[in-house]
Amino acid sequence: MTRVTPALFSHAETLLAELLTSDFPADSAVSRYFRQQRGLGHSDRGFIAETVYAILRRKRSLSARCPGGATPRCLLLAALACAREMPFHELEPALKNGELAWLARARDMKTDALPPAVRLDLPDWLYERLTEQLGQEKTALLADSLNRPAPLDLRVNPLKTTREELMARLRADGFDVSACRFSPLGVRLASKPSLARHPLFLDGSFEVQDEGSQLLVFLLQPKRGEMTADFCAGAGGKTLLIGALMRSKGSLYAFDVSEKRLSRLEPRLARSGLSNVRPVRIASANDARVKRLAGKFDRVFVDAPCSGLGTVRRNPDLKWRQTPESVNRLITVQREILESASRLLKRGGRLVYATCSPLNEENESVVRGFLEARPDFILLPASDILKKQNIDVVDGESGAFLRLYPFSQGTDGFFAAVMEREL
Repeated sequence: MTRVTPALFSHAETLLAELLTSDFPADSAVSRYFRQQRGLGHSDRGFIAETVYAILRRKRSLSARCPGGATPRCLLLAALACAREMPFHELEPALKNGELAWLARARDMKTDALPPAVRLDLPDWLYERLTEQLGQEKTALLADSLNRPAPLDLRVNPLKTTREELMARLRADGFDVSACRFSPLGVRLASKPSLARHPLFLDGSFEVQDEGSQLLVFLLQPKRGEMTADFCAGAGGKTLLIGALMRSKGSLYAFDVSEKRLSRLEPRLARSGLSNVRPVRIASANDARVKRLAGKFDRVFVDAPCSGLGTVRRNPDLKWRQTPESVNRLITVQREILESASRLLKRGGRLVYATCSPLNEENESVVRGFLEARPDFILLPASDILKKQNIDVVDGESGAFLRLYPFSQGTDGFFAAVMEREL
Protein backbone atom coordinates (compact mmCIF):
# COMPACT_ATOMS: atom_id res chain seq x y z
CA MET A 1 0.00 0.00 0.00
CA THR A 2 1.37 3.40 -1.01
CA ARG A 3 1.80 5.76 1.96
CA VAL A 4 -0.16 9.01 1.53
CA THR A 5 2.34 11.78 2.20
CA PRO A 6 1.52 15.49 1.91
CA ALA A 7 3.70 15.66 -1.21
CA LEU A 8 1.93 12.73 -2.88
CA PHE A 9 -1.47 14.15 -1.96
CA SER A 10 -0.43 17.51 -3.44
CA HIS A 11 0.49 15.86 -6.75
CA ALA A 12 -2.88 14.12 -6.91
CA GLU A 13 -4.72 17.35 -6.04
CA THR A 14 -2.83 19.33 -8.70
CA LEU A 15 -3.52 16.75 -11.40
CA LEU A 16 -7.18 16.44 -10.44
CA ALA A 17 -7.66 20.21 -10.60
CA GLU A 18 -6.27 20.14 -14.14
CA LEU A 19 -8.48 17.23 -15.19
CA LEU A 20 -11.64 18.87 -13.88
CA THR A 21 -11.11 21.97 -16.04
CA SER A 22 -9.27 20.54 -19.06
CA ASP A 23 -10.75 20.08 -22.53
CA PHE A 24 -8.21 17.34 -23.24
CA PRO A 25 -8.91 13.63 -22.71
CA ALA A 26 -7.94 12.49 -19.22
CA ASP A 27 -5.42 9.89 -20.39
CA SER A 28 -3.53 12.54 -22.38
CA ALA A 29 -3.52 14.96 -19.44
CA VAL A 30 -2.31 12.26 -17.02
CA SER A 31 0.49 11.20 -19.37
CA ARG A 32 1.58 14.80 -19.85
CA TYR A 33 1.64 15.43 -16.09
CA PHE A 34 3.79 12.37 -15.44
CA ARG A 35 6.22 13.40 -18.18
CA GLN A 36 6.64 16.69 -16.34
CA GLN A 37 7.12 14.94 -12.97
CA ARG A 38 10.03 12.62 -13.68
CA GLY A 39 10.81 12.18 -9.99
CA LEU A 40 7.62 10.23 -9.27
CA GLY A 41 8.18 6.50 -8.85
CA HIS A 42 6.12 3.74 -10.44
CA SER A 43 3.99 3.08 -7.34
CA ASP A 44 3.39 6.80 -6.79
CA ARG A 45 2.23 7.22 -10.38
CA GLY A 46 -0.06 4.24 -10.00
CA PHE A 47 -1.58 5.61 -6.81
CA ILE A 48 -2.17 9.07 -8.33
CA ALA A 49 -3.66 7.73 -11.56
CA GLU A 50 -5.96 5.23 -9.83
CA THR A 51 -7.19 7.88 -7.42
CA VAL A 52 -7.98 10.58 -9.98
CA TYR A 53 -9.67 8.02 -12.23
CA ALA A 54 -11.77 6.85 -9.29
CA ILE A 55 -12.92 10.46 -8.84
CA LEU A 56 -13.77 10.84 -12.53
CA ARG A 57 -15.85 7.66 -12.33
CA ARG A 58 -17.78 8.68 -9.21
CA LYS A 59 -17.69 12.45 -9.35
CA ARG A 60 -21.40 13.04 -8.69
CA SER A 61 -21.78 10.73 -5.70
CA LEU A 62 -18.48 11.92 -4.23
CA SER A 63 -19.56 15.54 -4.70
CA ALA A 64 -22.68 14.77 -2.66
CA ARG A 65 -20.38 13.85 0.23
CA CYS A 66 -18.52 17.18 0.15
CA PRO A 67 -20.23 19.61 2.56
CA GLY A 68 -18.24 22.66 1.52
CA GLY A 69 -18.46 22.13 -2.21
CA ALA A 70 -16.75 19.74 -4.61
CA THR A 71 -13.27 21.22 -4.55
CA PRO A 72 -10.40 19.05 -5.83
CA ARG A 73 -9.19 18.58 -2.25
CA CYS A 74 -12.60 17.55 -0.96
CA LEU A 75 -13.19 15.16 -3.84
CA LEU A 76 -9.76 13.64 -3.35
CA LEU A 77 -10.29 13.03 0.36
CA ALA A 78 -13.78 11.64 -0.23
CA ALA A 79 -12.45 9.28 -2.90
CA LEU A 80 -9.66 7.97 -0.69
CA ALA A 81 -11.94 7.51 2.33
CA CYS A 82 -15.11 6.29 0.59
CA ALA A 83 -14.36 4.97 -2.91
CA ARG A 84 -10.96 3.47 -2.12
CA GLU A 85 -11.84 2.87 1.57
CA MET A 86 -8.43 3.75 2.97
CA PRO A 87 -8.18 3.58 6.79
CA PHE A 88 -8.28 7.01 8.39
CA HIS A 89 -4.91 6.57 10.07
CA GLU A 90 -3.29 6.22 6.63
CA LEU A 91 -4.87 9.50 5.54
CA GLU A 92 -3.88 11.49 8.64
CA PRO A 93 -0.56 12.83 7.23
CA ALA A 94 -2.53 14.66 4.51
CA LEU A 95 -5.41 15.89 6.69
CA LYS A 96 -6.01 19.38 8.05
CA ASN A 97 -7.89 20.34 11.20
CA GLY A 98 -11.53 19.29 11.17
CA GLU A 99 -11.29 17.13 8.04
CA LEU A 100 -11.32 13.82 9.88
CA ALA A 101 -14.74 14.59 11.36
CA TRP A 102 -16.45 15.33 8.06
CA LEU A 103 -14.71 12.39 6.41
CA ALA A 104 -16.22 10.10 9.01
CA ARG A 105 -19.66 11.56 8.26
CA ALA A 106 -19.01 11.23 4.53
CA ARG A 107 -18.15 7.55 4.88
CA ASP A 108 -21.28 6.90 6.96
CA MET A 109 -23.54 8.76 4.55
CA LYS A 110 -26.41 6.71 3.12
CA THR A 111 -26.73 7.18 -0.63
CA ASP A 112 -30.20 5.61 -1.01
CA ALA A 113 -31.89 9.01 -0.78
CA LEU A 114 -29.79 10.52 -3.57
CA PRO A 115 -31.37 10.95 -7.02
CA PRO A 116 -30.68 7.85 -9.18
CA ALA A 117 -28.45 9.71 -11.63
CA VAL A 118 -26.32 11.03 -8.75
CA ARG A 119 -26.15 7.65 -7.04
CA LEU A 120 -25.11 5.97 -10.31
CA ASP A 121 -22.67 8.75 -11.25
CA LEU A 122 -24.28 9.63 -14.56
CA PRO A 123 -25.21 13.00 -16.08
CA ASP A 124 -28.97 13.56 -15.91
CA TRP A 125 -29.40 13.51 -19.71
CA LEU A 126 -27.52 10.22 -20.05
CA TYR A 127 -29.44 8.57 -17.23
CA GLU A 128 -32.72 9.59 -18.83
CA ARG A 129 -31.77 8.20 -22.24
CA LEU A 130 -30.44 4.95 -20.86
CA THR A 131 -33.47 4.29 -18.65
CA GLU A 132 -35.79 5.01 -21.57
CA GLN A 133 -33.80 2.53 -23.64
CA LEU A 134 -32.79 -0.16 -21.12
CA GLY A 135 -35.05 0.36 -18.11
CA GLN A 136 -33.93 1.25 -14.59
CA GLU A 137 -32.54 -2.16 -13.66
CA LYS A 138 -30.25 -2.56 -16.66
CA THR A 139 -29.21 1.08 -16.48
CA ALA A 140 -28.09 0.52 -12.90
CA LEU A 141 -26.16 -2.60 -13.95
CA LEU A 142 -24.53 -0.74 -16.83
CA ALA A 143 -23.60 2.28 -14.72
CA ASP A 144 -22.12 0.11 -11.98
CA SER A 145 -20.06 -1.92 -14.46
CA LEU A 146 -18.82 1.22 -16.23
CA ASN A 147 -17.67 2.57 -12.87
CA ARG A 148 -15.27 -0.34 -12.42
CA PRO A 149 -11.78 -0.48 -13.95
CA ALA A 150 -11.54 -2.47 -17.18
CA PRO A 151 -9.43 -5.63 -17.41
CA LEU A 152 -6.40 -5.89 -19.68
CA ASP A 153 -7.12 -7.96 -22.79
CA LEU A 154 -4.63 -9.10 -25.39
CA ARG A 155 -5.28 -10.27 -28.93
CA VAL A 156 -3.12 -13.04 -30.37
CA ASN A 157 -1.56 -12.46 -33.78
CA PRO A 158 -2.33 -15.75 -35.58
CA LEU A 159 0.40 -15.03 -38.13
CA LYS A 160 2.97 -15.33 -35.32
CA THR A 161 1.64 -17.77 -32.73
CA THR A 162 -1.41 -19.49 -31.23
CA ARG A 163 -3.39 -18.54 -28.14
CA GLU A 164 -2.20 -21.67 -26.32
CA GLU A 165 1.45 -20.92 -27.08
CA LEU A 166 1.11 -17.26 -26.06
CA MET A 167 -0.60 -18.14 -22.77
CA ALA A 168 2.05 -20.77 -21.97
CA ARG A 169 4.88 -18.31 -22.55
CA LEU A 170 3.20 -15.55 -20.52
CA ARG A 171 2.59 -17.96 -17.65
CA ALA A 172 6.22 -18.98 -17.78
CA ASP A 173 7.06 -15.30 -17.27
CA GLY A 174 4.88 -15.20 -14.17
CA PHE A 175 1.69 -13.64 -15.59
CA ASP A 176 -1.77 -14.83 -14.51
CA VAL A 177 -3.68 -15.21 -17.79
CA SER A 178 -6.84 -16.91 -19.01
CA ALA A 179 -8.63 -17.36 -22.31
CA CYS A 180 -11.32 -14.77 -23.05
CA ARG A 181 -14.90 -16.09 -22.92
CA PHE A 182 -15.83 -15.35 -26.52
CA SER A 183 -12.99 -14.26 -28.78
CA PRO A 184 -10.94 -17.25 -30.03
CA LEU A 185 -7.89 -14.97 -30.11
CA GLY A 186 -8.44 -13.20 -26.79
CA VAL A 187 -6.32 -13.49 -23.63
CA ARG A 188 -7.22 -11.73 -20.36
CA LEU A 189 -4.69 -10.82 -17.68
CA ALA A 190 -5.54 -10.82 -13.99
CA SER A 191 -3.47 -7.66 -13.46
CA LYS A 192 -2.27 -4.72 -15.52
CA PRO A 193 1.47 -5.07 -16.02
CA SER A 194 3.38 -2.90 -18.46
CA LEU A 195 3.93 -5.00 -21.57
CA ALA A 196 5.38 -2.43 -23.96
CA ARG A 197 8.87 -3.92 -23.64
CA HIS A 198 7.88 -7.56 -23.46
CA PRO A 199 9.60 -9.64 -26.20
CA LEU A 200 6.28 -11.12 -27.34
CA PHE A 201 4.87 -7.65 -27.84
CA LEU A 202 7.96 -6.39 -29.61
CA ASP A 203 7.94 -9.33 -32.04
CA GLY A 204 4.25 -8.80 -32.85
CA SER A 205 2.89 -11.95 -31.20
CA PHE A 206 0.12 -9.95 -29.51
CA GLU A 207 -1.57 -6.57 -29.37
CA VAL A 208 -3.55 -4.99 -26.54
CA GLN A 209 -7.21 -5.05 -27.61
CA ASP A 210 -10.49 -5.36 -25.70
CA GLU A 211 -12.29 -8.64 -26.33
CA GLY A 212 -15.37 -6.81 -27.59
CA SER A 213 -13.33 -4.93 -30.16
CA GLN A 214 -12.00 -8.27 -31.41
CA LEU A 215 -15.51 -9.70 -31.81
CA LEU A 216 -16.54 -6.86 -34.13
CA VAL A 217 -13.98 -7.98 -36.70
CA PHE A 218 -15.28 -11.56 -36.65
CA LEU A 219 -18.59 -10.14 -37.88
CA LEU A 220 -16.78 -8.92 -40.99
CA GLN A 221 -15.36 -12.42 -41.67
CA PRO A 222 -12.52 -11.11 -43.87
CA LYS A 223 -11.20 -13.62 -46.42
CA ARG A 224 -7.78 -14.02 -47.94
CA GLY A 225 -7.46 -12.66 -51.47
CA GLU A 226 -10.36 -10.22 -51.16
CA MET A 227 -10.43 -6.43 -51.31
CA THR A 228 -11.33 -5.03 -47.89
CA ALA A 229 -11.51 -1.58 -46.30
CA ASP A 230 -11.30 -0.40 -42.71
CA PHE A 231 -13.02 2.93 -43.30
CA CYS A 232 -12.22 4.65 -39.98
CA ALA A 233 -8.98 2.86 -39.20
CA GLY A 234 -7.52 5.21 -36.59
CA ALA A 235 -4.39 3.69 -35.07
CA GLY A 236 -5.28 0.38 -36.67
CA GLY A 237 -6.20 -2.03 -33.88
CA LYS A 238 -9.00 -3.61 -35.89
CA THR A 239 -7.06 -3.19 -39.15
CA LEU A 240 -4.36 -5.50 -37.81
CA LEU A 241 -6.88 -8.20 -36.93
CA ILE A 242 -8.62 -7.89 -40.30
CA GLY A 243 -5.26 -8.31 -42.05
CA ALA A 244 -4.33 -11.30 -39.89
CA LEU A 245 -7.64 -13.05 -40.64
CA MET A 246 -6.94 -12.40 -44.33
CA ARG A 247 -3.58 -14.14 -43.77
CA SER A 248 -2.01 -11.05 -45.34
CA LYS A 249 -3.46 -12.05 -48.72
CA GLY A 250 -5.43 -9.58 -50.84
CA SER A 251 -5.72 -5.82 -50.37
CA LEU A 252 -6.65 -4.07 -47.13
CA TYR A 253 -7.14 -0.29 -47.25
CA ALA A 254 -6.89 1.59 -43.94
CA PHE A 255 -8.70 4.90 -44.45
CA ASP A 256 -8.67 7.73 -41.92
CA VAL A 257 -8.88 11.52 -41.93
CA SER A 258 -6.09 11.86 -39.35
CA GLU A 259 -2.47 11.59 -40.45
CA LYS A 260 -1.46 11.44 -36.77
CA ARG A 261 -3.64 8.42 -36.06
CA LEU A 262 -2.46 6.62 -39.17
CA SER A 263 1.17 7.29 -38.23
CA ARG A 264 0.61 5.24 -35.06
CA LEU A 265 -0.34 2.32 -37.28
CA GLU A 266 3.09 2.18 -38.94
CA PRO A 267 5.12 0.62 -36.07
CA ARG A 268 2.29 -1.78 -35.34
CA LEU A 269 2.29 -2.91 -38.97
CA ALA A 270 6.03 -3.46 -38.83
CA ARG A 271 5.62 -5.77 -35.82
CA SER A 272 2.59 -7.60 -37.21
CA GLY A 273 4.16 -9.20 -40.26
CA LEU A 274 1.35 -7.92 -42.50
CA SER A 275 2.19 -6.90 -46.05
CA ASN A 276 -1.28 -6.30 -47.50
CA VAL A 277 -2.24 -3.08 -45.67
CA ARG A 278 -2.41 0.26 -47.48
CA PRO A 279 -2.84 3.23 -45.11
CA VAL A 280 -4.63 6.09 -46.90
CA ARG A 281 -5.32 9.50 -45.41
CA ILE A 282 -8.52 11.00 -46.77
CA ALA A 283 -9.78 14.55 -46.43
CA SER A 284 -13.35 13.48 -45.65
CA ALA A 285 -15.79 10.63 -46.08
CA ASN A 286 -16.42 11.90 -49.61
CA ASP A 287 -12.77 12.14 -50.64
CA ALA A 288 -12.15 11.70 -54.38
CA ARG A 289 -9.97 8.63 -53.70
CA VAL A 290 -12.91 6.96 -52.01
CA LYS A 291 -15.20 7.77 -54.94
CA ARG A 292 -12.73 6.29 -57.44
CA LEU A 293 -12.86 2.97 -55.59
CA ALA A 294 -16.66 2.71 -55.61
CA GLY A 295 -18.01 -0.78 -56.21
CA LYS A 296 -14.64 -2.53 -55.90
CA PHE A 297 -14.63 -3.90 -52.33
CA ASP A 298 -15.78 -7.25 -50.98
CA ARG A 299 -15.98 -6.11 -47.38
CA VAL A 300 -16.04 -2.74 -45.60
CA PHE A 301 -15.73 -2.19 -41.87
CA VAL A 302 -16.98 1.11 -40.39
CA ASP A 303 -15.85 1.78 -36.82
CA ALA A 304 -17.74 5.04 -36.71
CA PRO A 305 -16.72 8.09 -34.66
CA CYS A 306 -19.06 8.02 -31.67
CA SER A 307 -19.61 9.25 -28.13
CA GLY A 308 -17.38 6.46 -26.77
CA LEU A 309 -19.73 6.00 -23.81
CA GLY A 310 -19.23 2.24 -23.93
CA THR A 311 -15.57 2.74 -23.01
CA VAL A 312 -16.17 4.75 -19.84
CA ARG A 313 -14.38 2.06 -17.79
CA ARG A 314 -11.19 3.18 -19.53
CA ASN A 315 -12.14 6.80 -20.23
CA PRO A 316 -14.35 7.94 -17.34
CA ASP A 317 -14.12 11.60 -18.32
CA LEU A 318 -16.16 10.91 -21.47
CA LYS A 319 -19.47 10.75 -19.61
CA TRP A 320 -18.91 14.27 -18.32
CA ARG A 321 -17.55 15.68 -21.58
CA GLN A 322 -20.29 14.40 -23.89
CA THR A 323 -23.58 16.29 -24.18
CA PRO A 324 -26.82 15.79 -26.10
CA GLU A 325 -25.54 18.39 -28.57
CA SER A 326 -22.22 16.62 -29.13
CA VAL A 327 -24.03 13.31 -29.68
CA ASN A 328 -26.32 14.93 -32.25
CA ARG A 329 -23.30 16.25 -34.14
CA LEU A 330 -21.78 12.78 -34.15
CA ILE A 331 -24.97 11.25 -35.54
CA THR A 332 -24.75 13.53 -38.57
CA VAL A 333 -21.16 12.38 -39.15
CA GLN A 334 -22.09 8.72 -38.65
CA ARG A 335 -24.81 8.88 -41.29
CA GLU A 336 -22.48 10.55 -43.78
CA ILE A 337 -19.69 8.02 -43.18
CA LEU A 338 -21.98 5.01 -43.45
CA GLU A 339 -23.44 6.22 -46.74
CA SER A 340 -20.02 6.98 -48.20
CA ALA A 341 -18.49 3.68 -47.06
CA SER A 342 -21.38 1.71 -48.50
CA ARG A 343 -20.57 2.95 -52.01
CA LEU A 344 -17.27 1.08 -51.89
CA LEU A 345 -19.01 -2.28 -51.89
CA LYS A 346 -19.59 -4.47 -54.90
CA ARG A 347 -22.85 -6.39 -55.12
CA GLY A 348 -22.87 -9.24 -52.62
CA GLY A 349 -20.36 -7.39 -50.44
CA ARG A 350 -20.58 -7.15 -46.66
CA LEU A 351 -20.77 -3.94 -44.60
CA VAL A 352 -20.26 -3.84 -40.82
CA TYR A 353 -21.23 -0.69 -38.91
CA ALA A 354 -19.95 -0.50 -35.33
CA THR A 355 -19.71 1.95 -32.43
CA CYS A 356 -18.49 1.84 -28.83
CA SER A 357 -21.68 3.51 -27.62
CA PRO A 358 -24.78 2.05 -25.91
CA LEU A 359 -27.08 4.80 -27.24
CA ASN A 360 -29.76 3.76 -29.72
CA GLU A 361 -29.57 7.05 -31.60
CA GLU A 362 -25.96 6.29 -32.58
CA ASN A 363 -26.73 2.66 -33.36
CA GLU A 364 -30.06 1.18 -34.42
CA SER A 365 -31.45 4.54 -35.50
CA VAL A 366 -28.50 5.21 -37.82
CA VAL A 367 -28.69 1.70 -39.30
CA ARG A 368 -32.47 1.75 -39.73
CA GLY A 369 -32.28 5.13 -41.44
CA PHE A 370 -29.59 3.85 -43.78
CA LEU A 371 -31.57 0.72 -44.68
CA GLU A 372 -34.69 2.77 -45.40
CA ALA A 373 -32.72 4.95 -47.81
CA ARG A 374 -30.81 2.05 -49.36
CA PRO A 375 -33.15 -0.84 -50.23
CA ASP A 376 -30.25 -2.58 -52.01
CA PHE A 377 -28.85 -3.47 -48.55
CA ILE A 378 -30.26 -6.11 -46.22
CA LEU A 379 -29.58 -6.74 -42.52
CA LEU A 380 -27.90 -10.03 -41.60
CA PRO A 381 -28.36 -11.59 -38.12
CA ALA A 382 -25.16 -10.87 -36.22
CA SER A 383 -25.62 -13.77 -33.81
CA ASP A 384 -25.85 -16.29 -36.68
CA ILE A 385 -22.62 -15.03 -38.21
CA LEU A 386 -20.76 -15.47 -34.94
CA LYS A 387 -22.29 -18.87 -34.18
CA LYS A 388 -21.03 -20.18 -37.52
CA GLN A 389 -17.55 -19.34 -36.21
CA ASN A 390 -18.27 -21.13 -32.89
CA ILE A 391 -18.66 -17.79 -31.09
CA ASP A 392 -21.86 -17.74 -29.04
CA VAL A 393 -22.52 -14.26 -27.66
CA VAL A 394 -26.01 -13.96 -26.19
CA ASP A 395 -27.23 -10.41 -25.62
CA GLY A 396 -30.67 -11.39 -24.33
CA GLU A 397 -32.48 -9.02 -26.68
CA SER A 398 -32.11 -9.74 -30.37
CA GLY A 399 -29.85 -11.63 -32.73
CA ALA A 400 -30.16 -8.99 -35.44
CA PHE A 401 -27.60 -6.65 -33.86
CA LEU A 402 -24.61 -7.37 -31.68
CA ARG A 403 -24.79 -5.59 -28.33
CA LEU A 404 -22.00 -6.02 -25.82
CA TYR A 405 -22.09 -4.70 -22.25
CA PRO A 406 -19.52 -4.90 -19.45
CA PHE A 407 -22.17 -6.19 -17.00
CA SER A 408 -23.08 -9.19 -19.18
CA GLN A 409 -20.19 -10.01 -21.53
CA GLY A 410 -17.40 -8.39 -19.50
CA THR A 411 -16.27 -6.33 -22.49
CA ASP A 412 -16.46 -2.64 -23.24
CA GLY A 413 -19.85 -1.53 -24.53
CA PHE A 414 -20.19 -2.09 -28.27
CA PHE A 415 -22.85 -2.18 -30.96
CA ALA A 416 -22.57 -3.68 -34.44
CA ALA A 417 -24.82 -4.31 -37.42
CA VAL A 418 -23.98 -6.49 -40.42
CA MET A 419 -25.43 -5.61 -43.83
CA GLU A 420 -25.05 -7.06 -47.27
CA ARG A 421 -25.44 -5.38 -50.63
CA GLU A 422 -27.83 -7.53 -52.63
CA LEU A 423 -26.70 -9.15 -55.85
